Parts: sequence; structure tokens; C-alpha cells
Amino acid sequence: MQLKIENLKSFISSMVFCLGLLATAWAQTTPQDSTLVITGEEEQLLLAQQADSVKTFQRFKADGIAAVVGDYLILESDILKMKADAKTQGMDMSQINDCQLVGRLMENKLYAHHAQLDSTIVVSADEINAMIDQQLDRMMAQVGDIEKVLAFYRKDSEADLREELFKINKERTLSSRMQDKIVGEMEVTPEEVRSFFNSIPEDERPLFGDEVEIAHLVIKPEVPQSEKQKVIDRLNEMRTDIVENGASFSTKAVLYSQDGTSVRGGQMSITRNDPLDKDFKQVAFSLQEGEVSKPFKTEFGYHIVQLDKIKGKVLDIRHIILIPQVTEETVQAARKKIDSIRTQIVNNEITFDEAARLYSEEKETKGDGGKLINPKSGDTRFELTDIDPLIYDQVNNLEEGEVSSVLMDQTRTGTKFFKLVTVNKKHEEHLANYAQDYTKIKELALREKQLKSIEKWQREKIMDTYIKISDDYKQCDFKSNWLKQ
Repeated sequence: MQLKIENLKSFISSMVFCLGLLATAWAQTTPQDSTLVITGEEEQLLLAQQADSVKTFQRFKADGIAAVVGDYLILESDILKMKADAKTQGMDMSQINDCQLVGRLMENKLYAHHAQLDSTIVVSADEINAMIDQQLDRMMAQVGDIEKVLAFYRKDSEADLREELFKINKERTLSSRMQDKIVGEMEVTPEEVRSFFNSIPEDERPLFGDEVEIAHLVIKPEVPQSEKQKVIDRLNEMRTDIVENGASFSTKAVLYSQDGTSVRGGQMSITRNDPLDKDFKQVAFSLQEGEVSKPFKTEFGYHIVQLDKIKGKVLDIRHIILIPQVTEETVQAARKKIDSIRTQIVNNEITFDEAARLYSEEKETKGDGGKLINPKSGDTRFELTDIDPLIYDQVNNLEEGEVSSVLMDQTRTGTKFFKLVTVNKKHEEHLANYAQDYTKIKELALREKQLKSIEKWQREKIMDTYIKISDDYKQCDFKSNWLKQ
């Protein structure tokens, strides 16, 4: 199989589309809390979608059926929604037509249909409802209240919206798990990677853009013990009022909690598998129904949690988080400290690697000299377009071994901190090299293997599944044999 590609980015983009345009929407349905979740990316804001989504609603055809796959219908409106979702996610739709979108939607329905028939794939109502709770939390945090969310989705009641979200989330979850079952455990051997690379003609090998390997050193202003104690005392007062006087936990969460769940009275539905702070989960799962925890600390702040109900593996809880504040004095002390560290590095009194190991207050990176890992590739290389805009200009203008000026950033909870950045190594644009670019080539080889496995699965399942396609799409040149010709 010859791979006619000009560069890695275009090849990966095409592979990603084939393996799952669904993933762009799925990323917004995973149960996460805006503060407690352990993640490297922030989710798309609902407000960023509003203008295009409203225009799209105005163009929908009235329930025109484009195709039927098993038990699932594909409406003309689904195609328009998919276009809007892809556009919102920043995908270039100029080379993607309606036939390709219908084909992708049929793939999603095929996965979901056969997931329902597979006894090893279980998706519970509690799990889907927990997703919906988290989605509504985030939506309301973004637009203000449930009424604005209902107006945006043109629903008369929260029950109507929940019903639609339930169908969407269940289908997406079924589809995702079927895909995971097909390719989730798949790996490639070094021999397969080499064979894949050697199969690409030299004049068609991917072109890798300019990349950098970077490291940073983080200094955080200290939170005074007096500020921590103020927060603990305030949470204890709230807990006493709730436990002894019957005050409403929900009301206090709305009034005082410092994260996105406050608009729903601190309500969350969680499971042990959710990517939440481990200390938070440990406390939540130690409670009895109706019990309110004592104040406890996580990396995000101080909390109290109330367990409302246990529903199988899902907990319905409420929580309040208060975040102790740094003072101007501690901010200035942190700035003075990092200025001193930078001076030592610039004067060659200490290397950046040594300084990061000795002084950096980011535990995840200090042990490796502050080296940053690219979450997309799993290695230490970053394309310049992948770098945080905050440090892009600094990094782009640095030479190898040079140290940036002091940068100020803030955490997701709004706490300021300072950092230094250095470029450990620069890699100029070059054709793929097996030894130098092994990690990326391995990723491409795995994607090709996954794609072949999915294509084989689709060929077999299409022949075993009831499929009906509207006349409007029977002239499409589908990649898969949807017309069973």
C-alpha cells in the first residue's frame, strides 16, 4: 500500500477522519467536572458554538430520512448537525462532502447497532444519566442557567432535553465501545513499524515540520497558613449549619462554591473510573447516604462533600470548594525567587536542568529537569503550532539552551504562578527518518493497522445488517460497500 502524502499532519488528519469524526463530539460527552477533573485540555465552550448552531437549526429539513442502518435512522438534519460540529471543532470541511458525512454516520450507526447485540458491551442508564448531569453542569456554567440552555437547544423542559441527550449519549457510547473492542488493544511490533516505513517510497515519505523540545521551571506563590485556615473554618461553619441546623447544602453551594458546579447546587454524578482527583474520590466513596464530609484538601482547594444517593456504581453527590488566596506579598516573593533562579542560570552558576530538579514546584516535571511531554505524540517534541500561545513567541525566538524571561500564568482555578522556559533542542523540517522519528512512524503504522481492521469488520457486518439508503445518496461513491453491490 503506497501512502501518497506530503506531510505527517495531512496524513494524520485523513486517518483521524476515517477512524472517527465522532470523536470530536465524543470529547464533549465524557463525564468531567470543570475543576476536579485531571486533564490536559479544556473543553469547547458552548458559547463558541452558539452562532453557527442557531444558523444550522434554521436550515434543517423536516425529518427527511437519509438512511437506515439496523435499528437506527439517519436524518437529513443529522448531516447538517455533523457539519456544524466539525466546523466548531476547527476541521477543514472544504474537502468533505455530504456523501462522506453520510458514510461516516452510517459507520457510527453500524457500530452502535452491533454493540447492542454484543453481550460483552454494557451501557447502563445510570452511566448515561451521569454524563448528562455533567454536561448540564458545564452548559449552565457557561450560559448562566437551565432556561438559557433550554432556549439554546429549543426545548420546552429539562426533561425533554435530557431525553434527547440520553439518546445521543447512549448511541455515542455504544459506538465508541464497539470501536474500542475492534482496535482498542491493538499494537504494532518493531518489525511491523519497519515494514510500514519501508513500504513508503522515498519520494512520498512524510515531511515533518519544525519542532522543538522544551522544558519549564515553575514557581508558585505560597498560600499563607492563615488563608488556608480561613477556608477550613468557613467550610466547618457551613458543615455545622447543614448537619445540625438542617441548612441546605445546595443553597450554600450556589452561594459560595468556587467552581462550575455551583449553578446546580454543587451536584455531580461520579464513578470510580472518572478522571477526578483521587483524594476527592476517596472521600466521596467513603461516605454513607446523607452524610457530609469534614473539610479536606485536594490539589484544587478545600472541599466538603455530601453523598445524596448511591445508584449502583454511580454516586450522586454535592460538593463545595473554596480556594485559599495568595497575597500580594507572597506573589512578590515568588517573583523575586524566580528572578534569582533565572540569574543563576544565565550566569552559568547552574544548568536549567539542575535548577528545575532543585527548585521547580511542578511535581510532574521537576524530576526530569522540567521536560514537557507532548500529549499528542507521547514524546518530547512539539510542533510550534502545538505550543501554548502564552509561550509561543518566547519559544519561537529562543536559541537552544537559551532561557526565556519570567512568564506569569495561572491555574484553572485562577491562582497565579511564574515560570521560565528553555529550548533543549530544535529540529528543522525534514523528511521522515526511521531512527529519528520512530515514535511518529509507529503511530502511523498503528493507525494503518487499525484502519485495516475496521475496514474488515465493516465489510463483514454490512452484509449481515439491514441497510436502506435514500435515493439522494445512492449515487455516492462510498468507501464501504453500503449499497451491497
